[in-house]
Amino acid sequence: MTAAGANGPAHRSGWSTPADVRAEVARRWERGQLLAEVAEPAGTFPLRVGLKRPTSAELGARFEDVRAWAAALSGIAHARVELRDVNHRQIGANAVPVALWLDSVEVAAALIGKSRDLQRFRALCELTRSRFPALVPFLVMRPIDALAEAEAWPRLLDVVGWLAHNQRPGIYLRQVDLPGVHTKFVEQHQRTLAALLDLALPAGAIDERFGRADFARRYGFRPRPRLVRFRSLDHRIRRVAGELDGDYLLTAADFARIEPPRRVFVTENEINFLAFPPVEGSMVMFGAGSGFEHLAEVCWLADVPVHYWGDLDTHGFAILDQLRRQVHHVTSLLMDRTTLLAHRDFWGREEKPTRRDLPLLTADELAVYDDLRDNRLQPNLRLEQERIRFGVVRSAVENAAAAG
Repeated sequence: MTAAGANGPAHRSGWSTPADVRAEVARRWERGQLLAEVAEPAGTFPLRVGLKRPTSAELGARFEDVRAWAAALSGIAHARVELRDVNHRQIGANAVPVALWLDSVEVAAALIGKSRDLQRFRALCELTRSRFPALVPFLVMRPIDALAEAEAWPRLLDVVGWLAHNQRPGIYLRQVDLPGVHTKFVEQHQRTLAALLDLALPAGAIDERFGRADFARRYGFRPRPRLVRFRSLDHRIRRVAGELDGDYLLTAADFARIEPPRRVFVTENEINFLAFPPVEGSMVMFGAGSGFEHLAEVCWLADVPVHYWGDLDTHGFAILDQLRRQVHHVTSLLMDRTTLLAHRDFWGREEKPTRRDLPLLTADELAVYDDLRDNRLQPNLRLEQERIRFGVVRSAVENAAAAG
C-alpha cells in the first residue's frame, strides 16, 4: 500500500488522504448541497476542500512521506491542487498542498461514483422545469429525496397536474384514473407528494386544518369512513328488528344521526365492551385505543353524560385526555387511586409508558397519572381494566347511572 493509503504514514499522521477527500465530498452529496446546485446554481462550484497537512516539523522529519502524500493527492482525477509555499530552515522552500478544487458538479460526482445519479437528477430537473416550475424549490431543498423518487417522479407530476385541474375533487383516491397511479402508489409516496402539492396548489385547494399525514382531508379527497362500534345496554332498545345482541357498527356520519341514548360509556377492552353491565337507556362504545376526531360530528354527545373507562396506566390517561379534546365533559370511570390500590395483586407492567403532560386531566386524575409516570408506586405500573373485579365494575356503573 502507498504511503498515502488507508494504513500508510499519511493516514497514521492524520493528513488528509484521497479517501478523506472523497468522504468529505460524499457528505456534501448526502446533505444535498451538490445536487441543489444543479436545480438552482448558488455558486457552490468551484468547490474547495481543505486539507489536513503536515506540520513544519513533519515536513523536515518525514520529507519522503510528505512527497508521497502530495503525489497521491495530485493523482485525484480532474481535481486541482492548491499549493502553498512553506519555508523550512533545513530543506528550504517547498510547495505543500493545502486544498483541492473541484471545478464542477460533474467532477465531484465522478469522484464519489455518483455520475449516473447526477444524470438522473438532471433529467428530473429538466422534466420538472418543463411541467411544473413551481416545484423546483423542492428539488433545491430536498434533492436527495427527489432522487430517491426518480422512478416514480413522472407519475408524481401526473398526480400534481391532475389535482391542479381537479381541486378538492371529493372522491376516493381509488377513483383517480391515471396510468400507473393507484391508492397504494399514493400511500407509498405520500410524504413527497404532499410536499409537492403544497408548492403547486393554491391556498384554497389545501385545508390547513389537517396535516400532511391526513392526506385525503388536506387535499379534498373523500376520507375512508371512520366506524363506530357500540352496544345498547338496554335490552328494550334495538335498532334492527330481531336483533339479539344489540351490537352495531356504523360510520361516524350515520352514528351522528341515531336517536341519542340517555348515557354513553366508552371502554377500550373488547371483552369488557361485550360484557358491560346493562344500564337503562344507555349504550357502550368500543374505543379500541383509536383517535376520536370522528366524534366531532356527533353533536348529540355534547348533551348526554359520557363516561370513559380505560386501563390504569399512562396510556389509559393519555387516551382519556385525547377523548376530552372532542367530548369536553367526559368523566373517567374506575381510573382512580382507590381502584388502583384495591387491585394491587393484579398489577402488571407497562412496556413503554408515556411521560408527556396531559392538560385535560382533572386534579385527581393528574395525581394518579403523576404517580404512574414518575414510578412512585412501582416501576412502569399498569392495571389492565379487565383485571378489575366485575362486582366493582357493576357497582361503579350503577353509581354513574344513578348520578343522573
